[in-house]
Amino acid sequence: MGGRIDCYVDIVSFYSWVGFEDLRQNTEKLAAHGVQVEVLICAPDAGNKPPWILPAKAIYLARDARRAAARLSLPYTRGPRDLMVRAKTLSPLRALHFIKANYPLETFLSTLDFFFHKLWMPPHVNLVDDANLVEALTEATETPEGGKELFTPEDVQKIMDARDSMKDSVKDLTAQAIERGAFGAPWLWVTNSEGKEMSFFGSDRFNHIYRFLGIPFQDVTVLPPSKL
Repeated sequence: MGGRIDCYVDIVSFYSWVGFEDLRQNTEKLAAHGVQVEVLICAPDAGNKPPWILPAKAIYLARDARRAAARLSLPYTRGPRDLMVRAKTLSPLRALHFIKANYPLETFLSTLDFFFHKLWMPPHVNLVDDANLVEALTEATETPEGGKELFTPEDVQKIMDARDSMKDSVKDLTAQAIERGAFGAPWLWVTNSEGKEMSFFGSDRFNHIYRFLGIPFQDVTVLPPSKL
């Protein structure tokens, strides 16, 4: 057993949030099996049309998103109606890159979680706007429900000022994801204990990932009728 999961996410992707949360809830168990998990921030735009542009797919995804959120106890109800306006996420992504490079890992993960909640929960804050990004960083706590504040006012200013220095970091990591075949997020690049690598797309591929890693898991199984 053992291996590594590189999970590429973008905050504007709802299923990135689901995949991220699934991994967070299982990080300790994965570590016990020798599996290292790294969350990587990128913007893998491969020229795809957003799925909600197709009316039938938009109706389906509205239902499917609620199902996916409920499985992980995420308090999701619906996404922002003007998601395309909020989709140019380079500014908050650069801020996240700076945080990951200069603060403890848990601070980075908590900030990412906080950003997901800000964007995907009402009132669906537009983090592309600098004033909203400053407010989100100022409000960020250990969990979206509360806890210790993550940043001082000085920290927030430092993060905002440092975003331009992270341009190449976001660009390079996005290029790496695309080189690994990414056409959207979440994109998962998995290496097993034999050094073999394989890619997976989406937040509902963990059964295939765990089978590839050779770690025990409980798959979806049809049970016989109860005799009680």
